Amino acid sequence: MEGIVKSQLMDAQDLRRVITRIAHEIVEKNQGTQELALIGIRRRGAPLAERIQQTIFEFEQVEVPLGVLDITLYRDDLTFVHEQAIVRETRIPFNIEGKTVILVDDVLFTGRTIRSALDAVIDLGRPQKIQLAVVIDRGHRELPIRADYVGKNVPTSQKEIIAVCVKEIDDIDAVMLLEKEA
Repeated sequence: MEGIVKSQLMDAQDLRRVITRIAHEIVEKNQGTQELALIGIRRRGAPLAERIQQTIFEFEQVEVPLGVLDITLYRDDLTFVHEQAIVRETRIPFNIEGKTVILVDDVLFTGRTIRSALDAVIDLGRPQKIQLAVVIDRGHRELPIRADYVGKNVPTSQKEIIAVCVKEIDDIDAVMLLEKEA
């Protein structure tokens, strides 16, 4: 983690409850699972999307199509973020035409990651709708983007960082509020 831990906002049980609630809200808002598809934004959005898929399966007995999206080459800050971009696999093993695509990410901040993801999805086809699910919405939007499904709204300062940790990547499920190191 990049920063000093100020507080833990969620533990593993809290994160599980948030994912369960988001999964139920997705099914309710879309009146079932017909034509739904989940796409996790690489990195932490991918395991979160998989967990939402598993949760929907547990209560609906339907396996919603699941994909993983790498947005590296769509970023508008690519030259600022990495000297040498590391492009990972985009894996969307289904046709998105006419589907309601649920993009899943960990934190919604400026909106730039989501703008990149929207561009990437549109390059793959024309879904009926695109909705957004995030664990944390921390504000500070630079683009007119909002989430349809939010685990928790956490107002932050520009000096703070939200770290959503998932077992699959970080060996722990938790959400931490960090202070940027000076």
